[in-house]
Amino acid sequence: MGHPPDPYSVPAPVGTSAGPGLISDLITRIPWSRWALVAAAVLAGVLVSFLLCAFCCCRRRGRCRGRHRKKPRDKKAVGLGRACGTTTTHLVQPDVDNVESGPGGPQQWGRLQLSLEYDFGSQEIKVGLRQAADLRPGGPRATADPYARVSLSPPSGRSHETKVHRSTLCPVFDETCCFHVPPDELPQTALRVQVLDGRSLSQHQPLAELSLPLGAVDLQHVLELWLQLGPPGAAEPEQVGELCFSLRYVPGSGRLTVVVLEARGLSPGLAEPYVKVQLLLKQRKWKKRKTSARKGTAAPYFNEAFTFPVPFSQIQSVDLVLAVWARGPQFRAEPVGKVVLGARASGQPLQHWADMLAHARRPVGQWHRLQLAREVDRALALQPRWRLPLPGS
Repeated sequence: MGHPPDPYSVPAPVGTSAGPGLISDLITRIPWSRWALVAAAVLAGVLVSFLLCAFCCCRRRGRCRGRHRKKPRDKKAVGLGRACGTTTTHLVQPDVDNVESGPGGPQQWGRLQLSLEYDFGSQEIKVGLRQAADLRPGGPRATADPYARVSLSPPSGRSHETKVHRSTLCPVFDETCCFHVPPDELPQTALRVQVLDGRSLSQHQPLAELSLPLGAVDLQHVLELWLQLGPPGAAEPEQVGELCFSLRYVPGSGRLTVVVLEARGLSPGLAEPYVKVQLLLKQRKWKKRKTSARKGTAAPYFNEAFTFPVPFSQIQSVDLVLAVWARGPQFRAEPVGKVVLGARASGQPLQHWADMLAHARRPVGQWHRLQLAREVDRALALQPRWRLPLPGS
């Protein structure tokens, strides 16, 4: 007793069981086009998910690599952020990554940042001294009073000195100077920068220096450079300035008049320079006077006169010493330079003294180059006394 067969059912193939017949029945009831759509949708979903995962992984790896790559190439680490705001759109900044080195490496003398700009119209090169860093103190002290001196080699007869910066090894100069250099002389010209310690007024100790051949840089653009400083070169004769004064001697009244006129070429770091005028008799201080101080200038103008009674019988035995003094870092007056005149002098000072005696009652004025104070003191103790012709003899 069974149910009658369904007229719409498909008979199972011969040799198959009821299970396979059921699956075949289900497949025949679903259209094949719908199965294709379902399979395509599933495959597309899987493919999109795979692509999204791969994109996210690649992006994360790129970020990690970028972070590791930026650290050693960061220009702010070497202080170029300051230069970017002070130059034109033609700024050229050489790679300065090699500037950062460990202690005891090439930077033991320090570094210097400067700018170079050449004007082909006026044939002038403009040198901008920005700052120095990691300077090396010249003595047992842990600091210095640095300033920079800029010149050209071969010498052009002109140089520029910055202000003295007290108690620092990283001074910020921010000063500009110009030199006239024709274009055909650029390949043979070098820029020389010396960094000196201005703590002592009578002798400034060199700390470091550099020499940059102008023919080795591209002056078609404005340049901002960080350069390594090297050891200081051979010591040059210290230039402490010049002093102008006049002398007048009247034999009848025995009066010596000294008019201190002006000074020039003094160190820009001097505070309130003034001039001491001393008369020495037989190597002993006899009479002394001094001018008033002048503030804030390296070329003070005095125009002050001093008269000393010097009998005619003693004019061959006196020494006239003029010294420029100024306050030092410890607020104590120190001698900057001296010049000595008299029978024990030599060179131009001796000639000036002889001209005063030969032209009695007439003022004789001259410029004199100042010498280091210790050298003058040593000369006064060693130099012999000369017999000069006197008026009327």
